[in-house]
Amino acid sequence: MTNSTIGMLIVIICYLILMLVIGFMCSGKNKSAGDFYLGGRRLGPIVTAMSAEASDMSSYLLMGLPGLAYISGLADVGWTAIGLGVGTYLNWLIVSKRLRRYSAKTHAITIPDFFANRFGGSNAIVAIAAIFIIVFFVPYTASGFAACGKLFSTLFGISYMQAMIVSAVIIVAYTALGGFLAASITDLIQSIAMTIALIIVILFGVHVAGGMNAVIENAKSLPGYFSWTQTYDAATHSAAPYGPITVISTLAWGLGYFGMPHVLLRFMAVNDEKNLKTSRRIASVWVFISMFIAIFIGIAGLAMSKNGAIPTLTGNDSETVIIKIAQLLSEHGVLAVIAAGIIISGILACTMSTADSQLLAASSSVSENLVKNVFGVKLNEKQTMIIARVTVIVIAVSGIFLAQDPDSSVFMIVSFAWAGFGAVFGPLMLCALFWKRTTKQGAIAGMLAGGIMIFIWKFAVRPMGGIWDIYELLPAFIVALVFIVVVSLLTPAPEKEVIDTFEEVNSMK
Repeated sequence: MTNSTIGMLIVIICYLILMLVIGFMCSGKNKSAGDFYLGGRRLGPIVTAMSAEASDMSSYLLMGLPGLAYISGLADVGWTAIGLGVGTYLNWLIVSKRLRRYSAKTHAITIPDFFANRFGGSNAIVAIAAIFIIVFFVPYTASGFAACGKLFSTLFGISYMQAMIVSAVIIVAYTALGGFLAASITDLIQSIAMTIALIIVILFGVHVAGGMNAVIENAKSLPGYFSWTQTYDAATHSAAPYGPITVISTLAWGLGYFGMPHVLLRFMAVNDEKNLKTSRRIASVWVFISMFIAIFIGIAGLAMSKNGAIPTLTGNDSETVIIKIAQLLSEHGVLAVIAAGIIISGILACTMSTADSQLLAASSSVSENLVKNVFGVKLNEKQTMIIARVTVIVIAVSGIFLAQDPDSSVFMIVSFAWAGFGAVFGPLMLCALFWKRTTKQGAIAGMLAGGIMIFIWKFAVRPMGGIWDIYELLPAFIVALVFIVVVSLLTPAPEKEVIDTFEEVNSMK
């Protein structure tokens, strides 16, 4: 290793030690399952906002968005960012307050809990919701471990498996120790690291590229690069059409937010629903600004490649543009090495902040929903805490096993899991909060229809191409919504107690 590489590694180790210290400090505050899985509903507005967005963005913010902008221009990454930004804002605006009220009223500490309690209690709803969470979260967590493994093996020449296991052990350690509170506090710190990384990279990148004018002029010289209706094809150095169907399909990413368990749990955990307006403003501003900077980093990175500052990146290698910029920065002295270490820590933070939240959500589905609710195993608080921590470890081991292949596509897995959660839980969340006529039969039908349609569209319909080449989230979301409405109307109305609770929650000022 070079001196600069060793310096970056020291900064990263210090960062990881900080995460473990936070986990240890939070461990004593977990006296019950409600504390472990929901932080005792005592998160402040800033922690709520930033932990929600840090756990949402994952490595897509610092690797996916810059890489997509670098390789194909504005259209694909721009429409994706708009969909994600609008979805983020609407989720905070229309879902957060009602979910916080309803989950507190019905004493729900997990998403399956909320759905079951919303419809008067149903083990079938709990079981189906918990199984889908496990189905989509275990590989999602595996993708996070894989991203950490690839990052360290690329930078420091460590074997992929060793790097992945070390990363997983650290994430599991602070999550199993500190639970939701540790995950949320570390997510706040990780969002700060991500922000600092974005700022350092964009300032250094634009400077090395020759200034803002050089970056803009380089992008303008490429066919279709700055177009919203065309995309740049680097292989042929030409523009390719980006039609309305593709635009709609890309915008559909925003629908996923209504069904993301690890984001929705933050709404349930805030200490006071009045703080959600502040959280919404903080989260929305941060998301839009950070995505804009991430996209511009890709544009600046392409200009850096043109003047020879960093290598020309092709295919999936475009996702390493920030890593290449960090390595270049580390060659400019001690302070630059520290700055580069912070950048790499920021990339790591993106992945860790999502993986810890996924571990907790999947763990709660096993220990709280399947073991206690569905199978009826009676556990005291101490036994529940032990089961919770053991479940985190078991799920992590499963994720490591699934992530053994270093050539696995991280973002393909993320895209599929995002669609799965959005279709299974998104339509039901909206109906549960806003339509009192929704029945438990409709809820079950909607979850099953959404989950099944994700697999059908992904593996049977979308490969046909043409007009069928639509992101599976959109058709599955629509199908799930139709099933909820139709089945609810064909089955008896909910019991009076369920309706009364709905009206009480929605009448709160």
